[in-house]
Formats: sequence, C-alpha cells, structure tokens
Amino acid sequence: MAIQSSEYIIRPHITEKAALTSETLNSYVFQVTKKANKTNIAKSIKDIYKVEVVKVNIVKLPRKKIVSKGKTGQGKELKKAYVYLKKGDKIEIV
Repeated sequence: MAIQSSEYIIRPHITEKAALTSETLNSYVFQVTKKANKTNIAKSIKDIYKVEVVKVNIVKLPRKKIVSKGKTGQGKELKKAYVYLKKGDKIEIV
C-alpha cells in the first residue's frame, strides 16, 4: 500500500509564536494526524516542500474544556510537529 506524502500533514499551524520561531530558529509548526511519527513527518515535509529536515519535535495537546451557552463540552485533541530545517532552507506558507 503506497502512502501519500500529505497523509500525515494536516495543515500549517499559523500563530504569532509559530511565526517568531520560523524567523529566529528556522522551524515551522504543522498540525499532524494522530498516527504520524517523526520519520513520517520528516519524509512528508521533504516530499511536499523539497527542503532538508534537520530535526522534528512532536507535542500532544490535551482536549480543552469548553463552556458554551451554559453547556460544557470538550474541544479537539491536537498533535503538532515542530520541524527544524537546514540553514538556508525556507518554506513559503501562504
């Protein structure tokens, strides 16, 4: 079974903190699927953006408690990957 390179990457995680790390540390943040691991993420980024990946860190964020109109609930569980690139490589995120 052939795995598509975009199967593990959901989308770029664009926040103020993510923009700061991309400028200073040459790292980018992506939301990834629950079954993704570091090697799968590195291969996917290399295939999609044609850049050299140096290191990948993964962060799992727990569900958030949400109160809306007096009712309680839970938000989504999130898995993020911090992808560090070789010096000189860039990813254009639009």
